[in-house]
Amino acid sequence: PQVVERCVAAAGYSVGEFAALVFAGALDFAEALYAVKVRAEAMQKASEAVPSGMLSVVGRREANYKFACLEARKHCESLGIENPVCTVSNYLFPDSRVIAGHLQALEFLQENARKYYFKRTKMLPVSGAFHTRLMEPAVEPLAEVLKSIEIQKPLFCVYSNVDGRKYMHSKHIQKLLVKQVVSPVLWEQTMHSVYERKQGTEFPYTYEVGPGNQLGAILKQCNLKAWKQYKHVDALEDEEAAET
Repeated sequence: PQVVERCVAAAGYSVGEFAALVFAGALDFAEALYAVKVRAEAMQKASEAVPSGMLSVVGRREANYKFACLEARKHCESLGIENPVCTVSNYLFPDSRVIAGHLQALEFLQENARKYYFKRTKMLPVSGAFHTRLMEPAVEPLAEVLKSIEIQKPLFCVYSNVDGRKYMHSKHIQKLLVKQVVSPVLWEQTMHSVYERKQGTEFPYTYEVGPGNQLGAILKQCNLKAWKQYKHVDALEDEEAAET
């Protein structure tokens, strides 16, 4: 209980931002769950309109992601695809990105990985190019739902995926949650914002709540000192323990 009471900041990755806002008292749990449902259904529908996906990339220091995406888009245009999409959709940690867009663009990048100094590429098991403009059809449905939900000012700092900065007020939350659907997740930048402090200042305890500890692994790459105060809390394990 004292950990919750002393919490100074929260952040959630992609859809996890809704959980962070519920935890901070900005959103009602049931209303947030409904908004997430509408968001998921709208994003799935947008995914079905265009063959698209997401490619996880670990690059060398020389990797130029923007240039690689530009050439992938030109390749798509040569195939007759109009207004192709290929862009960084998730900034994870130094030298690690997720690139999203038309499948043909992602296949091109995999085939030419060495040229762009990509050490490792892996297609993610998702159905669409999330956090790109291919998700624009999902914007309006989510915007409408968020207009009908009462949003409070968070009880403590919550950081936005869109710009890596703190939410200021309820209208700000409403606006950026919608924008997040078509904007890259600036997780690496968010980690720098959360843990920015004067030299010699102790880092706070960090808890990752939920299945898996991927965000902890990312934190280790972004800020090793902050990671030393990291703990993972598996919500499913807690539920099973309570039942037994």
